Amino acid sequence: MSLRLIFAGTPAFAVPALQAALASGHPVVAVLTQPDRPAGRGRGLAASPIKLQALAAGVPVLQPETLRKPSVRRQLTALEPDLLIVVAYGLMLTEAVLAVPRHGCWNLHASLLPRWRGAAPIQRAILAGDDATGVDLMQMQAGLDSGPVLLSRRTPIQTDDSGGSLQDRLAALAADLLSEGLTRLALGTLPAAQAQSSVGICYAHKIEKAEAALDCTQSAIALERQVRAFSPTPIAELELAGERLRVHAALAVPALASAAPGSVLAATREGIDIACGEGALRLTRVQRAGGKPLSAWDYLNARPELRQRP
Repeated sequence: MSLRLIFAGTPAFAVPALQAALASGHPVVAVLTQPDRPAGRGRGLAASPIKLQALAAGVPVLQPETLRKPSVRRQLTALEPDLLIVVAYGLMLTEAVLAVPRHGCWNLHASLLPRWRGAAPIQRAILAGDDATGVDLMQMQAGLDSGPVLLSRRTPIQTDDSGGSLQDRLAALAADLLSEGLTRLALGTLPAAQAQSSVGICYAHKIEKAEAALDCTQSAIALERQVRAFSPTPIAELELAGERLRVHAALAVPALASAAPGSVLAATREGIDIACGEGALRLTRVQRAGGKPLSAWDYLNARPELRQRP
């Protein structure tokens, strides 16, 4: 059975899933993505990664500001879709749009629902110290990420995972899961969707820039998770000896001495140890204002006074 697909997505995370849809043998009759947005120093309009991928594949691209207009619903209905696939699209689908495709709408969400519904499930899972996460293929309904789950894939969160590395792994899982879902739907072997549990619901609220500031009164392990979760964006920040630094990599280590939170305990080739509410945070890769990321030792070459620390 051939399925007419519409794909809705915006960021790079959604690109592997779009590639899987394009490779599925089912026609992708249109791609929905958010309007071009200002980007870069010149603030010129930039196309989303999904738009670029769709144009390269010769797929028509639709970029409505909202899906609430009746004209958008009529446009989608005219495409006669069997299925609409949503991956990190960023616009809410109305009930009228959800009803357009013959098989409804699917959402690939980067968590094990009902944990971490919402905008930033990858970063929130790392921040919380979760030991695993995954991707759920969900049948969409009215409500934020609340629909029943069709298929699921799980992956451990490694102790050195960053937001970027975990995102890449989950994007690949999402693509595999979509391929399986499309194959099983076409063959009529797709399992019945299972309602999400009413226990364990939590929300992954959008990451705010202010959350990037490291508070050294917190435990070192909490700050390490913050550094990992916010790499590659928005990047954690720390005030160090009178200078604001972006922190690209850090490790929680035992504190070998007692000092006020934020104090430099040691500065060696291994890194710069900062006293925390519990333990110490070892900075290993940092970035000065206007500079490039560099090792902590290279940074210390420009701050020799810090190297006098024990």
